[in-house]
Amino acid sequence: MKDSSRGTTHSRFRATSAEEVLRRTARQYAAELNDARADMLALLGRLVAIESPSSSREGVDRVAAELAGPLNEAGFDLISDPVPGHGDQAAAVRRFGQGPNVLILGHTDTVWPLGTVAHWPYRCSGTAASGPGAGDMKSSLVMVAHALRLLSDRTPGGLGEVRLLLVPDEELGSPSSREWIEHCAQSADVCLGLEPGRPGGGVVVGRGAVGALLVSARGKSAHATEPDVGTSALRALAPLVVALENLSQRDEGTIVTVGTLHAGVARQVVPAYAEMQVDLRAPTSRAAETLHRRVREVIEDATESAQLTVRGGITRPSFLPNAASRSLYQLVAAASAAVGLGSYQVNERGGGDSSFAGARGVPTLDGLGPLVHHACSREEWVDISSLAMRGAIFACLLEHLAAQGLALEDAPKGHARMSRRGGSP
Repeated sequence: MKDSSRGTTHSRFRATSAEEVLRRTARQYAAELNDARADMLALLGRLVAIESPSSSREGVDRVAAELAGPLNEAGFDLISDPVPGHGDQAAAVRRFGQGPNVLILGHTDTVWPLGTVAHWPYRCSGTAASGPGAGDMKSSLVMVAHALRLLSDRTPGGLGEVRLLLVPDEELGSPSSREWIEHCAQSADVCLGLEPGRPGGGVVVGRGAVGALLVSARGKSAHATEPDVGTSALRALAPLVVALENLSQRDEGTIVTVGTLHAGVARQVVPAYAEMQVDLRAPTSRAAETLHRRVREVIEDATESAQLTVRGGITRPSFLPNAASRSLYQLVAAASAAVGLGSYQVNERGGGDSSFAGARGVPTLDGLGPLVHHACSREEWVDISSLAMRGAIFACLLEHLAAQGLALEDAPKGHARMSRRGGSP
């Protein structure tokens, strides 16, 4: 009994010491990053000024090139591979020593088309920064570049390879990058996603599944006065909007949304071609597959004579927290409290690149970027103070992995919130 008691006391002492080191390190890192605020905001301004919609190869590549300087200063090598139709897949890689391999997921593309910055330029006040892509996710890229430079000054030999991926087509659902991400996840012990942090300190511990379909119809054009000659592609798709969206069961988390419907060339011409984009959301991959099957059944039962074609499917799998990811979240929560930030767990309905790692069982957290309000809208803004605090938390997490490895105890699950935001495609 005495030996057992002593062992328990010693274990608690070590745990308390580790927690105190974590809190002290978080506060120190936050102070150092706060001193670098001017440099961080200057880099953010340069990145926002580079318009990088997914369709702009030049813009996406320029963002990666702008990040190369600070990442090189942190000892990371930048490796780029071309992707047909998109910007380069860029990876910043450094091996520190022997220990857990960490995969960090970021993206260089945004949802904003070329020309947006002309009427919505980068603005920075005392508390907020805004502009196209400032929140999702250029502020995260600034944060991680500075956090990695902080970490590199300590040369944590207990870390293995740290690999930061800069995905060029995330906002499209990463159609060309999924295989690359999954390949990198095979050798990862931990995955950390840089999607924006939720107001109040939310951290994503799980994600639902996402699907994307393109439904097209081909008919025959004719003048409006000759309806018997033509076949309306629009008439074929229009009834499907209500039929498909009626498949939604929001109380169960399954949602079908027709986001776009395009058809026709002129008001007096029977449209020969029409297409619509359909978004699918479900809490699990199995539920998503069931929903996808029901959507296809509705489309196949359409009675109009236009030829219908369906492309796409489930684009991002779901993932749930596991024991190790729950423990990682507890570290984030402790570091957050140390720097004066709140924290809470989020089960996100939207997908993200972290889904590809989490679905493989890799301990995964996402939403680790600076706190962002109204993400992916014209009201999007970044909480400037969170650049330093979230950067400190991120660096602390990596340093803890270097010191403690993956010997993580299963932490209580806690209360997880379901975000109402849709997330990424």
